[in-house]
Amino acid sequence: MSAAEPGSEPFTDAELDSLFYDLEHYRRVLLAVSGGPDSTALLLLAHRWRKERRAGPSLVAVTVDHRLRPDSKREAANVGKLAKPLGIEHHILSWTGKKPSKGLQEAARDARYGLLFGLAEKIGADAVVTAHTLDDQGETFLMRLARGSGLAGLGSIRRATARNGTALLRPLLGVPKSRLLAMLRRTKVPFAKDSSNTDPRFLRSRLRKLSADLVTEGLVPERLALAAHRLARADDAIESIVDELQPGIAGGVWPKASPLEFSAAAFFRVPDEIAIRVLGRAVNQAGDEGPAELGKLETLFAAMKTARETGEALRRTLAGALVDLDEGAVRVMRAPARAKKKGRARSA
Repeated sequence: MSAAEPGSEPFTDAELDSLFYDLEHYRRVLLAVSGGPDSTALLLLAHRWRKERRAGPSLVAVTVDHRLRPDSKREAANVGKLAKPLGIEHHILSWTGKKPSKGLQEAARDARYGLLFGLAEKIGADAVVTAHTLDDQGETFLMRLARGSGLAGLGSIRRATARNGTALLRPLLGVPKSRLLAMLRRTKVPFAKDSSNTDPRFLRSRLRKLSADLVTEGLVPERLALAAHRLARADDAIESIVDELQPGIAGGVWPKASPLEFSAAAFFRVPDEIAIRVLGRAVNQAGDEGPAELGKLETLFAAMKTARETGEALRRTLAGALVDLDEGAVRVMRAPARAKKKGRARSA
């Protein structure tokens, strides 16, 4: 019998405790299980972890059938067959309606999370768990780098976040996909293969095709994930600094309703990164068109700096907010409907 490949050893009970430690704080947990190798491994590992504990959350497996492939219905049913002997409740949710011709993967992801969190609210689950791996972290880092993301985006996937008060957990984020595959092959547990993972229409698939060349150059998933982790840590540090400096820049706590007004002198005195983040917070609070894009915030800030240096006033809209700068103050307020419709205030 040949020795196991490095990194393919069976998971110990101590490792499972380390992976799933934060699940014990929840009452009912949804496991997102597509039937692919990663999520199938998640189902088995989470079940084993829970089985060894006297108390802990109840586990519910959920499969989202995106109805994009002929085999998706059968694959969803197979997850139910795997979950039943484990004593795990299983739900199948379907993404219905017309599918977009562009941005299909992004739309599918949004629909998937919408369905998962909708079910969580319906059945009283307080956490949703996905099977993102170390490889997913590396791929996400490269994708966001290619798209010009800022520091927050390059921090990539976080282990724990939340949506509308429901936790979103990714316990396998530090585990290589190869180890999960080795576990399934060793235990002879079948899993589905999603053809979209190799579809060249999608950026993630194209990056996977380049993976061998990237590994040759040292861009292994572990190093990419480490870079993402370090950038996330730096982003957290900057955010904490913004939390401390914002009251001094803004002259106290901002009112919940716009307009927001703060000293131009204090605003331009801090480093650009801090000022841009303060500006972004103000625009997002005052506006009504969702979070402002980083690139547009940077363009607006550059125009504000130029106006400050030349002594000119500036008045522009961004993400449903109106930003007004004069010699003494920066004011951010909800943009009037006429400004949005007629463009009277120049957009950033």
